[in-house]
Order: sequence, then structure tokens, then C-alpha cells
Amino acid sequence: MEVMAEAVEAVLKHLKLRRITLIGHSLGGYVALSFAEKNPKKIKGICLMNSTAQADDEERKKLRERANKMVQNSFESMVKMSVANLFSSENIERFSTEIETTKTEALKTSIQGYIATNEGMKERPNREAVLLNSSYKKLMIIGEKDPVLNYTFWLKNAKEPKSKQLFFLTDI
Repeated sequence: MEVMAEAVEAVLKHLKLRRITLIGHSLGGYVALSFAEKNPKKIKGICLMNSTAQADDEERKKLRERANKMVQNSFESMVKMSVANLFSSENIERFSTEIETTKTEALKTSIQGYIATNEGMKERPNREAVLLNSSYKKLMIIGEKDPVLNYTFWLKNAKEPKSKQLFFLTDI
């Protein structure tokens, strides 16, 4: 995540952008948090969409390890399964065209890139403090039917008085 955050920093420097609002979807949220941790004064706001500041739990880490082994035997099958697992069963049919496009794009990733990214997600630290200890605006968008994130946990968290985040919870 740190290497990708450095790439974001290089692009921002090239574009001469000093203060920004970052929007990170899934993996992009992890990268946004890594960037924000290193560069808090450059952040006007941050939006995490279907992402979390929490580190992977042990079960998730094992799934990522298993995926990295499987991808070496059948990259195409693993990519197709990985993309499909990001959608609830009812949304697989609803967004079938978009899912197929995503699979096609994902298959352009190298096996090494897939493994390195998965490993980076597995090893990323908990960055909840980055959100809780910052004064910039925050928005978290989490789908009720998200098969990865625990909607009930985030709904409860959003209702906590100490929570400084603004949550947008949706039924998609």
C-alpha cells in the first residue's frame, strides 16, 4: 500500500496539487489511507467506498494466501472467482455486463501483480487511527449486501457518538 501511495504522491506532485480529497474503492481505500497517514496536511477529505481502515483478520489472511497459491495454477479461474465474490448473488445477475467487463480488465493484470497486491492487502496495518485522529472530512460508503465487509458492524460503528466518520450505507 505504501508503494502505491508513493505513486499517488508522485502523480500529485507532477500535477502540482497540494491539497486533495481522496476517494478509494476497495484496495484504493487502503492506498488512500496509507497516503493520508504519511501526508495528513495534504488531505481535505477522504472517502472509503467498500473499503475499511481495519487490517485483515486471520481468516481473511488465510483466504489471501490460498488465493495466491491457486492463482499460480489457474490465473483466469481465480480472477473470475475473485471478481464474482465481490458481489451478492442478486447483484451478479443485475450487474452481469459490468462484472464481465471487470473480469476482462482484471485478466490484464500479471500473475506477479495479482500476488503482490494480494500480499500487500494481507500485510497492511490497521489504520483506524488515521481516520479517528484526523480533522479532515471523512465519508465511508458501505453496501448492505457487500459480501466482504460486515455491514452490521459498520452500522453499529456509525451510531457511536465517538465516531467522527460520516457513513453512507446502501442496499446495493
